[in-house]
Amino acid sequence: MDAMQAGGVKTDRLDGIRSHLYANGFSSIQDLADAVGASLATVRRDLQILEENGVIDRVHGGARIAEGSSVELAFQEREKRQLAAKRAIANAAYETLSPRTAIFLDAGTTVLQLARLIRLNPMPLRIFTNGLIVAQEFLNVPTLEITLLGGQLRSENASMVGPQAEAMLETIWFDQLFLGASAVSPDVAIYSVDSAEASLNRRMLTRSAQCYVLADASKFGTTATYKVAPLSDARLITDAAMSSEWRKRLTEHSVDASFVAIGVQE
Repeated sequence: MDAMQAGGVKTDRLDGIRSHLYANGFSSIQDLADAVGASLATVRRDLQILEENGVIDRVHGGARIAEGSSVELAFQEREKRQLAAKRAIANAAYETLSPRTAIFLDAGTTVLQLARLIRLNPMPLRIFTNGLIVAQEFLNVPTLEITLLGGQLRSENASMVGPQAEAMLETIWFDQLFLGASAVSPDVAIYSVDSAEASLNRRMLTRSAQCYVLADASKFGTTATYKVAPLSDARLITDAAMSSEWRKRLTEHSVDASFVAIGVQE
């Protein structure tokens, strides 16, 4: 195994330890070794690295996620789900962009993949966002003008929400909005797990000439608490794994939808 392969294995192992601790709470060194298929000595070295990086706390006989890092890890876990589909959707969304326009990117993990594409292939854009992690993607990219909404920090999604954020939206008009979705329920509407996020999302939809919802097929038929808007209020970009039943339902509800093929995930 060459040095690059060894480094990749180590990174995968560290991610495995983090994921196991997030999912299971405090775990013994033996439990972690079994989970990632490594020796006790290797796991002890990995735990030392993770502790030095502030990710975990080592306690007698094992480890647990450090206080303050669980929110970041939860976001990273969501980001990894359906990653190939999210990247395919982001590619399709990127093709709709035009230079020297104003766009809004929300704080969702699928929209984050679009942000990463823009960073890698930048064009002159005015970008507005309520997502802290999205905004960080654009540090030191000279062709981009970035504005982050103010307001109340929603830690669960690293996003800004609340009355101040909504008031700021009233002074801005976008050429395009790219919005994620926590769920698309059987009534063919977008839903969110947070009331403040749902309220801000509703306001976003009224401030843009073109509105796009970026949501992979796994979000359809799921439920969340707070309704944002009917899906027909936007154009949908999703993946080709969408079931025939849901494709028919989208047609019946006059949803303008694009279905993109999923490429091979690296």
